[in-house]
Amino acid sequence: MTVIPESELEFRFFRAGGPGGQNVNKVATAVQMRFDALNSPSLTEPVRERLMRLAGQRLTLDGVIVITAVRFRTQERNRADAIERLQELVSKASVAPIKRIATRPTRASKERRLQAKSGRSAIKAGRGRPDLD
Repeated sequence: MTVIPESELEFRFFRAGGPGGQNVNKVATAVQMRFDALNSPSLTEPVRERLMRLAGQRLTLDGVIVITAVRFRTQERNRADAIERLQELVSKASVAPIKRIATRPTRASKERRLQAKSGRSAIKAGRGRPDLD
């Protein structure tokens, strides 16, 4: 499992909407965390590629992953939430996909396919106008 040191993370705090009453207008509780995935020494090349593919819209053109956390009322919990979400992404990217082993269709499966095709053909043939001969 890949661990990202906090020195590679950049945090920005801003005021969030949502619950919190008067506190919402005074305290910067929302967190925007930035992680430079493209230049991170903590990631191996295959993990970096999978992480950048998994990040989707959270990835900027510079290769920076931006995660915004506004779920909680406190800055600490939002910060922890953002870190947890990044760690989840990295752990998903750390697992290499299993390569599919090519197999050939069995004789029985080929026969079932042909049987289904001929059955469907018979149904469609029966849709036409009946012969009056």
